[in-house]
Amino acid sequence: MYHVYIIECNDGALYTGITTDVGRRFQEHRLGKGGAYTRANKAKKLLYTEECQNRSSTLKREAEIKSWPRQKKLALIKMKK
Repeated sequence: MYHVYIIECNDGALYTGITTDVGRRFQEHRLGKGGAYTRANKAKKLLYTEECQNRSSTLKREAEIKSWPRQKKLALIKMKK
């Protein structure tokens, strides 16, 4: 099963990615072993996860969320809580 996730970075940015193991991937970001952005701006907090059916639908959902302005991402996070 694949997941889309949103992480808050130390600089306040919202980083969106995909994974099959959210816990492992978050730790990689925290340790500077994730994406290039989170190597420079360490992950602070996991804010959102969403389960998807397959890799293709997960990539499409990730692209959709990444295209949103910050306020829409925050609304998504708030709605999930």
